[in-house]
Amino acid sequence: MSEAPQDSGQESSISRRVFVRTGIAAAGACYAAALGYPIYQYLAAAAQKAEVEASVKEVVLNDVDKLPAPAALMFKFSGRPAMLIRHADGSWTALSAVCTHLGCTVQFDPGKDLITCACHGGVYNPNTGANISGPPPKPLTLFNVVVNQGKAVISRA
Repeated sequence: MSEAPQDSGQESSISRRVFVRTGIAAAGACYAAALGYPIYQYLAAAAQKAEVEASVKEVVLNDVDKLPAPAALMFKFSGRPAMLIRHADGSWTALSAVCTHLGCTVQFDPGKDLITCACHGGVYNPNTGANISGPPPKPLTLFNVVVNQGKAVISRA
């Protein structure tokens, strides 16, 4: 009779060690991927958003001559809120409608001729976007406006 070769204890324990080490390494890689993927998505989304915002150079609004004076028309510029203001004297101003304090959307108050932020009481000049009072640290972003035959072309300043 032929005898089956006997396994030494060393071979099976080494293969078990390799198996366990490989399993631990694979579990660690999965854990790192699970943590890293949301971070990657967050950073990639910010980069894509910045790219989209930079790609929009101008916005055309139709029938702006129907806007009463003083009043504001809200619109999107690069996916962010903006406003076109028709002043009582017939002049036009286009500004970002995002408060520079914490990013709330600001509103034009035609009765007081001011732009206000309801979140924390920020107040801006509707002609220049300059911060007048409250917590906003910077003025609103001012855009170039050209109005011709009822169309307003708003572009980056």
